[in-house]
Amino acid sequence: MLNWLLAGLGCTFTAKPFAMPTPKIKRGLRKARLIAYRETSHNPVDNLWAFVGSFLGLSSIGLMQNIFHTVGNIDALFLIGAFGASSVLLFGMTNSPAAQPRNLIFGSLISAFIGVSVYKLFSSTDYIWISPALAVSMSILAMQYTKTLHPPGGAIALIANIGSEEVRQMGYFYVINPVMTGILTLFLSSVLINNLSKNRLYPYWDVNIRELKYWEKIQFWKRR
Repeated sequence: MLNWLLAGLGCTFTAKPFAMPTPKIKRGLRKARLIAYRETSHNPVDNLWAFVGSFLGLSSIGLMQNIFHTVGNIDALFLIGAFGASSVLLFGMTNSPAAQPRNLIFGSLISAFIGVSVYKLFSSTDYIWISPALAVSMSILAMQYTKTLHPPGGAIALIANIGSEEVRQMGYFYVINPVMTGILTLFLSSVLINNLSKNRLYPYWDVNIRELKYWEKIQFWKRR
């Protein structure tokens, strides 16, 4: 009706169609697909190797825990929660710098030593609020300076301060067991399991993975 009224008054009205910003929408959809889909899509075979590797690595540590477990006051502890985070890196992100042997081994041991040291200095109930935070913060700083950053190291330092009474009473033996024994078990499992896949190489180095045989992969100490 508005058009008829304007036409009667001698006016012309041309309705301009609403222009949808289709190029921007398409670019936004491509970015969303890149973030939400491509970053979470993986090779199903590699996902299976990650499952097998983490299962065998952690179950090996759990088996040691089961064998050496005692009912008395002294319990041979082998398995701690931080190893779960280490397994994610070792078997889910094999080429990550944080998953390489230098970071895995030394980052974990440094964090364990710092965690125990901080607990010994600030174990009094008057300082219970500061020891966990100080242990983790100092571990991060030490790993950064030594170029051994391994994220689960923060959890290892934290467990030394807020773990069970048994863990806290271990003292520096905590560095040897469960930390060193567990980390070395996971490292050995990573070398043996990850390298079974044609798409994986651990420890990682810049080379054509598919040209390497299994025995060439696991002999990492011979690499240049």
